[in-house]
Amino acid sequence: SLHLLSTMTSSLRRTDILALSNLRNDGRKAEEIRRMRIQIGASSEKVGGSALVEMGLTVALATVCGPMECTRRSEELPDRAFLDVTFKSAPFAPSSDRRIANPRTDRRLVEHGHLLKRAMESALLLHLYPKSKIQIIVWILADDGGRLCAAINATTLALVDAGIPMKDLVCACSAGGNGDSILVDLNRREESSQAGQASVYLPCAMLPQRGTVVLAQCEARLPSLSALENVLDAAMEACRAVFEILQAAIRERASTILAARTGTATIENAFPTFSS
Repeated sequence: SLHLLSTMTSSLRRTDILALSNLRNDGRKAEEIRRMRIQIGASSEKVGGSALVEMGLTVALATVCGPMECTRRSEELPDRAFLDVTFKSAPFAPSSDRRIANPRTDRRLVEHGHLLKRAMESALLLHLYPKSKIQIIVWILADDGGRLCAAINATTLALVDAGIPMKDLVCACSAGGNGDSILVDLNRREESSQAGQASVYLPCAMLPQRGTVVLAQCEARLPSLSALENVLDAAMEACRAVFEILQAAIRERASTILAARTGTATIENAFPTFSS
């Protein structure tokens, strides 16, 4: 019987074991977001602020410059700052399509740039910097689904690193699925349609301390309004979980800077010498 049990176990695939355990293809529960890694001040270039955010296997790098003088007269707004957003994707970012996309002509990149700009404008106090420009550049370095959400979270942290005042942090996460259960923080496989059935995918961005949704986009057809409300509620709950992680990263960054200014910081040697 023991030999039979081991034979059955070896014949089971990993996906079968996850399905029997009611887990997703990457081992997460339905309401569980992907593991996040955050590095504030990640860019070595001379920029106002930067941040690198990893959500699972999706990686986004955001840099912020400004407020600065406008280079064109059309950018000068008398009552607020002009927000210049560029959304780029590295050619090695997606696992399938490896073409070089032009951020000014590629439809999806342009759309993501507009959505990112609208989400940031809802939180930034742009009226404090009239006739000036704030430049945001986002690079998607790896794309395993949810790149817009990762870009929004990275941009929020880069703006905090640049010291630009905001009403609240803009936190983003997604929800959806193609079955009865609602999943949060969908990866690329979960975003795509399976067995000819279109997958529901709703990226959401919100100001968690105000409880305000600033972005919610769903292209799939939902059966009822209550189904939309359930998906949106799950996405908002995931955004609150992301908020806790972003808040912890900002506090850690602030404590590190404060320790460096007061002279109590400890410097670790990145290139240790080893004696034989």
